[in-house]
Amino acid sequence: MPTALPEQALNTLAARLSGPLHTDHFYRTLYATDASAYRELPLAVAIPENTDDLRQLLAFARQHGTSLIPRTAGTSLAGQVVGPGIVVDLSRHFTGILELNAAEGWVRVQPGVVRDELNLFLKPHGLFFGPETSTANRAMIGGMVGNNSCGSNSVVYGSTREHLLEVTALLADGTEVVFGENPTLTPTTDSPLERAIYEQARLVFASEDNREEIFRQFPKKSITRRNTGYALDLLAGCEPFTPGGPAFNFCRLIAGSEGTLCLLTAIKLHLSLLPPPEAGLLCVHFDTIDESLRANVIAMQHRPSASELIDHYILACTKENLEQRQNRFFVHGDPGAILVVEFRADTPEAVARRADALTADLKAAGLGTHFPLLTGADTGRIWALRKAGLGLLANLPGDEKAVAVIEDTAVDIRDLPAFIREFNHILSEHDMTSVHYAHAGSGELHLRPILNLKTAAGHARFRLIAREIARLVKKYDGSLSGEHGDGRLRGEFIPLMVGPRNYALMQQLKQAWDPQGVFNPGKIVNTPPMDTHLRYEPDQQTPDVQTFFRFEHQNILQHAEQCNGSGDCRKPHSMGGTMCPSFMATRDEADTTRGRANMLREVLTNSPEANRFDSQELKRVMDLCLLCKACKAECPSNVDVAKLKMEFMHQYHQTHKPPLRDRLIGHFHEINNLIKIFPWPYNFIFRNKALRQAANRLVGFHPDRSIPLHAVPSYTSWWKKRTLRKPVENEYDAVGALYLFVDEFTNFIDAGIGSKAVLLLESLGYRVYMTEHHAQSGRPLLSKGMLDEARKVADFNVEKLVEKVSDKRPLVGIEPSAILSFRDEYPDLVSPQWADAARQVAAHTFTFEEFISREIDAGRIRREQFVASRKKIMLHGHCQQKAVSNMMHSKKMLTLPEGHEVQLMPTGCCGMAGGFGYEAEHYELSMKIGELVLLPEVRKQPAEVLIAAAGTSCRHQIYDGTGRRALHPIEILYEALRKAPA
Repeated sequence: MPTALPEQALNTLAARLSGPLHTDHFYRTLYATDASAYRELPLAVAIPENTDDLRQLLAFARQHGTSLIPRTAGTSLAGQVVGPGIVVDLSRHFTGILELNAAEGWVRVQPGVVRDELNLFLKPHGLFFGPETSTANRAMIGGMVGNNSCGSNSVVYGSTREHLLEVTALLADGTEVVFGENPTLTPTTDSPLERAIYEQARLVFASEDNREEIFRQFPKKSITRRNTGYALDLLAGCEPFTPGGPAFNFCRLIAGSEGTLCLLTAIKLHLSLLPPPEAGLLCVHFDTIDESLRANVIAMQHRPSASELIDHYILACTKENLEQRQNRFFVHGDPGAILVVEFRADTPEAVARRADALTADLKAAGLGTHFPLLTGADTGRIWALRKAGLGLLANLPGDEKAVAVIEDTAVDIRDLPAFIREFNHILSEHDMTSVHYAHAGSGELHLRPILNLKTAAGHARFRLIAREIARLVKKYDGSLSGEHGDGRLRGEFIPLMVGPRNYALMQQLKQAWDPQGVFNPGKIVNTPPMDTHLRYEPDQQTPDVQTFFRFEHQNILQHAEQCNGSGDCRKPHSMGGTMCPSFMATRDEADTTRGRANMLREVLTNSPEANRFDSQELKRVMDLCLLCKACKAECPSNVDVAKLKMEFMHQYHQTHKPPLRDRLIGHFHEINNLIKIFPWPYNFIFRNKALRQAANRLVGFHPDRSIPLHAVPSYTSWWKKRTLRKPVENEYDAVGALYLFVDEFTNFIDAGIGSKAVLLLESLGYRVYMTEHHAQSGRPLLSKGMLDEARKVADFNVEKLVEKVSDKRPLVGIEPSAILSFRDEYPDLVSPQWADAARQVAAHTFTFEEFISREIDAGRIRREQFVASRKKIMLHGHCQQKAVSNMMHSKKMLTLPEGHEVQLMPTGCCGMAGGFGYEAEHYELSMKIGELVLLPEVRKQPAEVLIAAAGTSCRHQIYDGTGRRALHPIEILYEALRKAPA
């Protein structure tokens, strides 16, 4: 199969397609990997818009002897979508819900529909699609069919296969066919290819010898998770070949076929009634994995809706993850494993009774050490922790990682304890350890040995352990793949799993369906050796890339390599969260956290040593990163792309000096210090629309973007000229004392908020100190990669504050992005001699909301200090506040006055992101991001509802997008003071 074609041929194809065809190295690199260990540059990447595009691609592949690799999102872990052909990304345009028949309980969708978005659509009808992958907030139905996905609740709802009623598909010859129940195996079209497909099936399954060999060699029927090879056993068990079996339906084969047989355009799914409303998670703690697996056998006798294992490796990783650290509240001590057993019922009492019954049985068997039952909102937090397992495993520092190699084995649950004992014995013989987690209730654990695939020894172990565990699975008549598929990882071992005769039948089946090898060749059958085309070469050297930022226990390349491709950054905006705002708006792989990490890895690994960051491809992929920091918290692998982008810009500037606009934004503090002398001309220009538009065009801002006026007086001028007697003269008479860090944005733009912060704190009895220098956080410099200058600011701030701030006199800031720089960037940015001091300052640094929340908890700020008044407040969270802090502090602060009702808006990024939303080329995207959730949410609020937002950029975006003035939480609390200062 050619991996290169004449450029003219590809150009001709591109002209025939409605959607784009990417043949450049940039996009081919982005699609060279998935969430597996494999990497191979495709010939091209197609983003088809319609079925006609798919037919054009099929005709091209047949004519030129190349292949098509169908791809959606969120399901492939075995290299299914990695290969040398044309990747066909169906995730952008094939996203329609085509038809719902609620009475009959089915829905017809296109392959790019996200599973959780489908269920949002179905919920008002009392229905849902049952199979639930851990990636369900971005996993697409096409991929779930391709891999026959299931998930935690498969003990109730089975796999996708059990719900697949019918598909509309394009065969290799371009014929559109519908596959559904067909007990007579009658072709539905005049296509010779369709006729040959049915004839081959009749020939194979009519043979009693064939059926006997299939049933003898395939996994035990008690194993419900079975994705090894093509589903010959299920077809052989159908009418007319097995009397009394279900009606013959090729959907049983297509589910789990990994895009190797046909190209799906529509999928008809059976739906289930919504489950009982009450759920409880019995989170049983154990000392060892073995105890948990023996307990799992008992648990399944109680008919739970899920039984999921989390081992000590996963639990340890949650300690280092900003988001999941908050979700381990239920963990008692350091258990060796936790079994999460879900019970559902119509009432909480019924849930509790079922949990109590299991607890009693486990205690009687001497299994388990702690038995907390979690209900309500807490269950979502526990499932979030469990589902983050795949990404969390990438947090292991250095080059050793938990590798997907034999992570999908499934055996009978009664065999599982013995199987895992033998499994761990094999690993110990090779001086290896493994992670154990996931679907204990289905007999399938995700087992990931810890390997270094950058070494020849790691490559050898990769193959060794795959072969030995395949033999072990066969010993227990299990399935080598339970849900993640064979791909190119396990295809090599299918002859061992099903026997050579059945494997030959699979090869014949593939030939009948796809005689020219158009559909995703090299997967399931005729796969290359499982240790070829790996992401890392044997003994690959990790370049020693010197950076300005420090990366703890690793270098910048290893940090990027933490991304394992699980695609958490691909969730749509309807799924909540902030990561990744640019992708949510563009739906382009280039704008994902994963895309940026992949490109950085490629460039730093393969670029010349002079300046590895001098890359236009890297510049392109980083361009739409808004530095929101959501990935730092929401990515289970903690890949901090904002930090990576700042480092990239700094290094890129060593070869390409930053443009004037970047220098103006970066030096916001210095420029506004000059404007402060004569602010009136500046304000006159930016009050006048025509003058503002001209000025914007001059510096590269979008003409439609308003510009904040310079505060008169600035905050520092107000502070110096204060003549009013302070309520508290002596700090020993005060409730407490603090240093207020009034950043450059508050100083020059939002001075009124700064002064209200002081008056509020003093009215509450606090002694407010100011820092002894012009307040500058360095955030604008950081945002433009001017790290050398930002370091000087950080060094200066840390030097001035380290001997002053403490637990009794903390540093408190107003603008989240500015004050959180002390906690987030400073420890890794300051000169080495100030690193310890920076960590010391960071430990005593708080956002204003965090400080007020702390003081409320300590009883030093009380409700009676505020006037009771009924107010509804809609609160928008600043991205960095959500990532590095917690919005619950803001909610606690704003609900302090009696009668204040606060609702946290389900918003992600506002889209402004400091200078990003001003820049001419980014303005439209900035507004598009705002329009995803925030701006429509604000517009629908009545005038009497207060809009609260701590970020100055957020308030500016809200004003530009809706005309509404949003308030800083400080302003709202200030207005509620019982004794307001003059």
